[in-house]
Amino acid sequence: MSILGKLTQIWSQDMAIDLGTANTLVVLKGQGVVLNEPSVVAVVDNKGKKSVLAVGDEAKTMLGRTPGNIQAIRPLRDGVIADFIVTEEMIKHFIKKVHKKNAFANPRILICVPTGSTPVERKAIQDSALAAGARKVQLIEEPIAAAIGAGLPISEATGSMVVDIGGGTTEIAVLSLGGVVHSSSLKVGGDTMDDAIVNFMRSVHKLAIGESTAERIKTDIGCAGIPDNGDGKTLTVKGRDLINGLPREVVISERQVAEALSDSLSQIITALKRALEVVPPELAADIVDKGIMLTGGGALLQRLDEAIRVTTGLPVSIADDPLTCVARGTGMALEENHNHCLLYTSPSPRD
Repeated sequence: MSILGKLTQIWSQDMAIDLGTANTLVVLKGQGVVLNEPSVVAVVDNKGKKSVLAVGDEAKTMLGRTPGNIQAIRPLRDGVIADFIVTEEMIKHFIKKVHKKNAFANPRILICVPTGSTPVERKAIQDSALAAGARKVQLIEEPIAAAIGAGLPISEATGSMVVDIGGGTTEIAVLSLGGVVHSSSLKVGGDTMDDAIVNFMRSVHKLAIGESTAERIKTDIGCAGIPDNGDGKTLTVKGRDLINGLPREVVISERQVAEALSDSLSQIITALKRALEVVPPELAADIVDKGIMLTGGGALLQRLDEAIRVTTGLPVSIADDPLTCVARGTGMALEENHNHCLLYTSPSPRD
């Protein structure tokens, strides 16, 4: 290794990245979560030449509001890379932002991936991070990171069940002795719920809304069950009338949003029940005692834990700060060297 390479290795700081469909979180070794921004990139097309205009928070404000030559896009879909070049630029931007005092940042990076991702999809994530300036890239499966972040005893000879509901996917896994005994990856998550709300508003209220408005509806009055007190809370929503094309506002209720989300939640609960049916008896007995741990942004949906508890008859817990649970678990795996949990990739040629 060259002198510059050795200095770079010393100056760099290892990073853990939760490269999510909705948000990207970065953990620096010894410092915790240092960045939490939307996985959105604004790209400007100047006479056929494309360049990155904004990334993260700034780019998200442009969603649905850009002129013809600017595109605000999400480079990840369903937990995997949809646009290789834009993802590389996004990772590069986040590395520079975190290592703002270090122009030669060349860190070792640990990234979590969905259990259902293919070897090709995993290699795409590795290649993007290496091209963005990583010294070495390792991967960890999302449910393992979620379980570590939630404080589950995954290294012990006992069964732990985690359900991580992210933006693009829902990861369901039973873990024991530091490994995944059974897992399933469902392409249903927060984005699917947002789409369901958009479609509901179009079909029932004849109102066109954007994904940012749908996300606000889900966050403010989203619910996994019909409210006990009639229609529950209400929210005024603004959009474009599909009949006359003019701006209009309507008032929607918690009950209506619960109806809009029912199909997405039904798919998650069905997949969860299927996973429980194939778990070995001894591990099933452990899950009866310890219950199911919910992580990810979807865990914050009102009454979701109650809906799962009623359906399965099992105890259901929500992790502390479920939004950052996977990122914190990835960071802990980086710090505590959970090597048996990591998927290894070759170091960068620069090493």
